[in-house]
Amino acid sequence: MRNRNTASRMCAVILGLACGHALASDEPAPADGVACSAAGPQTPRDIDSKAGTNTVRFKAAPEYQKLNLCNIHFHAQAEHKSADYSIPAGEGASGGYQCAMSKQLTATELTAPDGDICKGLKPGDTVEVHWVHSSCDVKPGKTLGACVADTCKNPLLRVEAQVFTLVNDPSALDFNDMTQADRKVKGKHQAKKIPASTGVPVQFAGSTTGPIFNDQVCSGFKVTWAVRPRCAKLNIATLGAWCKTGNVFAEDHAHGVRKLVTDPAYLAPIK
Repeated sequence: MRNRNTASRMCAVILGLACGHALASDEPAPADGVACSAAGPQTPRDIDSKAGTNTVRFKAAPEYQKLNLCNIHFHAQAEHKSADYSIPAGEGASGGYQCAMSKQLTATELTAPDGDICKGLKPGDTVEVHWVHSSCDVKPGKTLGACVADTCKNPLLRVEAQVFTLVNDPSALDFNDMTQADRKVKGKHQAKKIPASTGVPVQFAGSTTGPIFNDQVCSGFKVTWAVRPRCAKLNIATLGAWCKTGNVFAEDHAHGVRKLVTDPAYLAPIK
Protein backbone atom coordinates (compact mmCIF):
# COMPACT_ATOMS: atom_id res chain seq x y z
CA MET A 1 0.00 0.00 0.00
CA ARG A 2 1.27 3.48 -0.85
CA ASN A 3 2.60 5.55 2.06
CA ARG A 4 0.16 8.39 2.67
CA ASN A 5 2.87 11.05 3.09
CA THR A 6 4.56 10.00 -0.13
CA ALA A 7 1.29 9.99 -2.03
CA SER A 8 0.28 13.38 -0.63
CA ARG A 9 3.60 14.92 -1.61
CA MET A 10 3.45 13.44 -5.08
CA CYS A 11 -0.11 14.45 -5.90
CA ALA A 12 0.71 17.98 -4.75
CA VAL A 13 3.14 18.32 -7.64
CA ILE A 14 2.08 15.99 -10.44
CA LEU A 15 0.35 18.18 -13.02
CA GLY A 16 0.17 20.95 -10.44
CA LEU A 17 -2.85 19.48 -8.66
CA ALA A 18 -3.34 19.18 -4.95
CA CYS A 19 -4.96 16.09 -3.45
CA GLY A 20 -8.61 16.57 -4.23
CA HIS A 21 -8.62 20.08 -5.72
CA ALA A 22 -6.86 22.35 -8.16
CA LEU A 23 -4.38 24.85 -6.79
CA ALA A 24 -5.04 28.51 -7.50
CA SER A 25 -2.47 30.45 -9.48
CA ASP A 26 -1.46 32.55 -6.48
CA GLU A 27 -0.68 29.61 -4.21
CA PRO A 28 3.02 28.96 -3.53
CA ALA A 29 4.83 26.48 -5.72
CA PRO A 30 5.42 23.09 -4.10
CA ALA A 31 8.72 22.23 -2.51
CA ASP A 32 9.43 19.99 -5.49
CA GLY A 33 9.18 22.92 -7.90
CA VAL A 34 12.56 23.99 -9.25
CA ALA A 35 14.02 27.06 -10.85
CA CYS A 36 13.19 26.94 -14.54
CA SER A 37 16.86 27.40 -15.44
CA ALA A 38 17.55 24.02 -13.77
CA ALA A 39 14.41 22.16 -14.82
CA GLY A 40 13.93 19.86 -17.75
CA PRO A 41 11.59 20.66 -20.67
CA GLN A 42 8.22 22.06 -19.68
CA THR A 43 4.60 21.73 -20.76
CA PRO A 44 2.13 22.97 -22.13
CA ARG A 45 3.30 24.19 -25.52
CA ASP A 46 2.27 25.04 -29.06
CA ILE A 47 2.45 21.61 -30.67
CA ASP A 48 2.72 23.10 -34.17
CA SER A 49 6.11 24.57 -33.26
CA LYS A 50 8.98 22.09 -33.19
CA ALA A 51 11.47 24.57 -31.75
CA GLY A 52 13.13 23.86 -28.42
CA THR A 53 16.63 24.20 -27.01
CA ASN A 54 16.33 22.53 -23.61
CA THR A 55 19.20 20.07 -23.34
CA VAL A 56 17.81 17.84 -20.57
CA ARG A 57 17.09 14.39 -21.99
CA PHE A 58 15.36 11.42 -20.40
CA LYS A 59 14.06 8.05 -21.44
CA ALA A 60 10.75 8.25 -23.27
CA ALA A 61 7.88 6.28 -21.77
CA PRO A 62 6.63 3.31 -23.81
CA GLU A 63 3.34 3.46 -25.68
CA TYR A 64 0.42 3.82 -23.29
CA GLN A 65 -0.77 0.27 -23.99
CA LYS A 66 2.38 -1.00 -22.21
CA LEU A 67 1.71 1.14 -19.10
CA ASN A 68 -0.96 1.27 -16.43
CA LEU A 69 -3.68 3.89 -16.67
CA CYS A 70 -3.50 5.63 -13.29
CA ASN A 71 -5.61 8.77 -13.63
CA ILE A 72 -8.03 10.65 -15.87
CA HIS A 73 -8.75 14.33 -15.33
CA PHE A 74 -9.55 17.35 -17.46
CA HIS A 75 -8.77 21.06 -17.68
CA ALA A 76 -10.96 24.06 -18.46
CA GLN A 77 -9.84 25.23 -21.94
CA ALA A 78 -7.00 23.63 -23.86
CA GLU A 79 -3.66 23.85 -22.06
CA HIS A 80 -1.82 23.17 -25.29
CA LYS A 81 -2.18 25.12 -28.52
CA SER A 82 -2.50 24.01 -32.14
CA ALA A 83 -4.01 25.46 -35.30
CA ASP A 84 -7.30 23.79 -34.40
CA TYR A 85 -7.42 25.19 -30.86
CA SER A 86 -5.76 28.58 -30.82
CA ILE A 87 -8.46 31.07 -29.78
CA PRO A 88 -7.21 32.75 -26.56
CA ALA A 89 -9.60 32.16 -23.68
CA GLY A 90 -8.01 34.55 -21.18
CA GLU A 91 -4.78 35.50 -19.49
CA GLY A 92 -2.49 33.85 -16.95
CA ALA A 93 -3.72 30.86 -14.98
CA SER A 94 -7.28 31.43 -16.23
CA GLY A 95 -6.15 31.38 -19.86
CA GLY A 96 -5.85 28.49 -22.25
CA TYR A 97 -7.33 28.10 -25.72
CA GLN A 98 -10.66 27.35 -27.33
CA CYS A 99 -11.39 25.16 -30.34
CA ALA A 100 -12.17 26.90 -33.63
CA MET A 101 -15.28 24.74 -33.94
CA SER A 102 -16.63 26.28 -30.73
CA LYS A 103 -17.47 29.40 -32.75
CA GLN A 104 -19.39 27.46 -35.40
CA LEU A 105 -21.93 25.51 -33.34
CA THR A 106 -25.65 25.36 -33.99
CA ALA A 107 -28.28 26.75 -31.66
CA THR A 108 -29.25 23.18 -30.79
CA GLU A 109 -25.68 22.23 -29.90
CA LEU A 110 -25.51 25.29 -27.63
CA THR A 111 -28.77 24.58 -25.82
CA ALA A 112 -28.16 24.56 -22.08
CA PRO A 113 -28.75 21.11 -20.53
CA ASP A 114 -30.72 20.63 -17.35
CA GLY A 115 -28.76 20.97 -14.13
CA ASP A 116 -25.14 21.77 -13.43
CA ILE A 117 -22.37 20.19 -15.48
CA CYS A 118 -19.11 19.56 -13.62
CA LYS A 119 -19.47 22.72 -11.53
CA GLY A 120 -20.12 25.26 -14.23
CA LEU A 121 -19.35 23.89 -17.70
CA LYS A 122 -21.67 24.77 -20.57
CA PRO A 123 -22.08 23.89 -24.24
CA GLY A 124 -19.45 25.61 -26.37
CA ASP A 125 -16.76 25.29 -23.70
CA THR A 126 -13.42 23.69 -24.51
CA VAL A 127 -11.79 21.10 -22.25
CA GLU A 128 -8.52 19.17 -22.48
CA VAL A 129 -8.66 15.61 -21.16
CA HIS A 130 -5.53 13.86 -19.85
CA TRP A 131 -5.20 10.09 -19.61
CA VAL A 132 -2.17 9.61 -17.34
CA HIS A 133 -0.20 6.35 -17.51
CA SER A 134 2.57 5.03 -15.29
CA SER A 135 5.20 2.31 -15.44
CA CYS A 136 4.48 1.56 -11.77
CA ASP A 137 2.39 -1.44 -10.77
CA VAL A 138 -0.57 0.73 -9.78
CA LYS A 139 -4.27 0.89 -10.51
CA PRO A 140 -6.50 3.84 -11.47
CA GLY A 141 -7.34 6.00 -8.51
CA LYS A 142 -8.06 9.32 -6.89
CA THR A 143 -5.62 12.15 -7.66
CA LEU A 144 -2.35 11.76 -9.46
CA GLY A 145 -0.76 10.23 -6.39
CA ALA A 146 -2.25 7.03 -7.82
CA CYS A 147 0.54 7.09 -10.44
CA VAL A 148 3.35 6.41 -7.95
CA ALA A 149 4.16 4.00 -5.14
CA ASP A 150 6.81 3.64 -2.45
CA THR A 151 8.38 0.86 -4.50
CA CYS A 152 8.26 2.95 -7.68
CA LYS A 153 9.11 6.57 -6.89
CA ASN A 154 10.56 7.46 -10.30
CA PRO A 155 8.06 6.08 -12.80
CA LEU A 156 8.04 6.56 -16.54
CA LEU A 157 4.99 8.77 -17.06
CA ARG A 158 2.99 9.26 -20.24
CA VAL A 159 0.03 11.56 -20.80
CA GLU A 160 -2.33 11.07 -23.73
CA ALA A 161 -4.22 14.32 -24.37
CA GLN A 162 -7.32 15.22 -26.39
CA VAL A 163 -9.09 18.57 -26.68
CA PHE A 164 -12.89 18.63 -26.93
CA THR A 165 -15.65 21.13 -27.61
CA LEU A 166 -18.68 20.41 -25.43
CA VAL A 167 -22.01 20.22 -27.25
CA ASN A 168 -25.59 19.34 -26.37
CA ASP A 169 -25.87 16.54 -28.91
CA PRO A 170 -26.44 12.85 -28.11
CA SER A 171 -24.78 11.91 -31.42
CA ALA A 172 -21.46 13.45 -30.35
CA LEU A 173 -18.76 11.39 -28.64
CA ASP A 174 -19.72 9.75 -25.35
CA PHE A 175 -17.22 10.31 -22.54
CA ASN A 176 -18.24 7.06 -20.90
CA ASP A 177 -16.68 5.26 -23.88
CA MET A 178 -13.29 6.78 -22.97
CA THR A 179 -13.14 6.14 -19.25
CA GLN A 180 -12.05 3.23 -17.08
CA ALA A 181 -14.19 0.18 -16.34
CA ASP A 182 -11.87 -1.83 -14.09
CA ARG A 183 -10.48 -3.53 -17.16
CA LYS A 184 -7.05 -4.84 -18.06
CA VAL A 185 -5.56 -5.47 -21.47
CA LYS A 186 -2.52 -7.78 -21.51
CA GLY A 187 -2.15 -7.23 -17.79
CA LYS A 188 -2.27 -3.42 -17.91
CA HIS A 189 -5.04 -1.11 -16.70
CA GLN A 190 -6.45 0.66 -19.75
CA ALA A 191 -9.21 3.10 -20.64
CA LYS A 192 -12.02 1.74 -22.79
CA LYS A 193 -10.90 3.96 -25.66
CA ILE A 194 -8.75 7.00 -26.38
CA PRO A 195 -9.64 9.03 -29.52
CA ALA A 196 -7.77 7.86 -32.59
CA SER A 197 -9.38 9.97 -35.34
CA THR A 198 -8.16 13.46 -34.43
CA GLY A 199 -4.77 13.36 -36.11
CA VAL A 200 -1.45 11.72 -35.36
CA PRO A 201 -0.54 12.63 -31.76
CA VAL A 202 2.41 15.00 -31.42
CA GLN A 203 4.89 13.37 -29.06
CA PHE A 204 7.47 15.28 -27.05
CA ALA A 205 9.36 15.38 -23.78
CA GLY A 206 7.85 17.67 -21.18
CA SER A 207 6.76 18.04 -17.59
CA THR A 208 3.68 17.94 -15.46
CA THR A 209 1.44 20.99 -15.73
CA GLY A 210 -0.94 23.12 -13.71
CA PRO A 211 -1.45 26.75 -12.69
CA ILE A 212 1.06 26.72 -9.83
CA PHE A 213 3.96 26.59 -12.29
CA ASN A 214 5.27 29.54 -14.31
CA ASP A 215 8.47 30.72 -15.98
CA GLN A 216 10.17 31.23 -12.62
CA VAL A 217 9.23 28.03 -10.78
CA CYS A 218 8.87 24.98 -13.01
CA SER A 219 7.87 21.35 -12.67
CA GLY A 220 10.79 18.99 -12.14
CA PHE A 221 8.83 15.93 -13.26
CA LYS A 222 9.65 14.31 -16.60
CA VAL A 223 6.73 13.23 -18.75
CA THR A 224 6.30 11.88 -22.27
CA TRP A 225 3.38 13.63 -23.93
CA ALA A 226 1.18 12.62 -26.87
CA VAL A 227 -1.19 15.45 -27.82
CA ARG A 228 -3.75 15.07 -30.58
CA PRO A 229 -3.80 18.06 -32.94
CA ARG A 230 -7.52 18.32 -33.76
CA CYS A 231 -10.58 18.99 -31.62
CA ALA A 232 -13.58 16.70 -31.38
CA LYS A 233 -17.14 17.25 -30.23
CA LEU A 234 -18.08 15.67 -26.90
CA ASN A 235 -21.62 15.20 -25.62
CA ILE A 236 -21.68 17.46 -22.54
CA ALA A 237 -24.31 15.31 -20.82
CA THR A 238 -21.95 12.31 -20.76
CA LEU A 239 -19.16 14.33 -19.15
CA GLY A 240 -21.66 15.68 -16.64
CA ALA A 241 -22.80 12.18 -15.78
CA TRP A 242 -19.17 11.11 -15.24
CA CYS A 243 -18.66 14.00 -12.82
CA LYS A 244 -21.78 13.11 -10.85
CA THR A 245 -21.68 9.34 -10.62
CA GLY A 246 -18.67 8.80 -8.37
CA ASN A 247 -15.96 7.89 -10.88
CA VAL A 248 -12.95 6.07 -9.42
CA PHE A 249 -10.83 9.22 -9.88
CA ALA A 250 -13.17 11.38 -7.74
CA GLU A 251 -13.12 14.03 -10.48
CA ASP A 252 -16.07 16.40 -10.49
CA HIS A 253 -14.77 19.64 -12.04
CA ALA A 254 -12.35 21.05 -14.59
CA HIS A 255 -8.87 22.00 -13.34
CA GLY A 256 -6.93 25.16 -14.17
CA VAL A 257 -4.24 25.54 -16.81
CA ARG A 258 -0.65 26.65 -16.85
CA LYS A 259 0.08 29.58 -19.17
CA LEU A 260 1.59 28.39 -22.45
CA VAL A 261 5.35 27.87 -22.28
CA THR A 262 6.97 29.72 -25.20
CA ASP A 263 10.62 30.23 -24.25
CA PRO A 264 12.65 27.73 -26.35
CA ALA A 265 15.03 27.28 -23.40
CA TYR A 266 12.19 25.60 -21.51
CA LEU A 267 11.05 23.37 -24.40
CA ALA A 268 12.39 20.17 -25.92
CA PRO A 269 12.68 19.97 -29.70
CA ILE A 270 9.91 17.97 -31.38
CA LYS A 271 11.32 15.46 -33.84
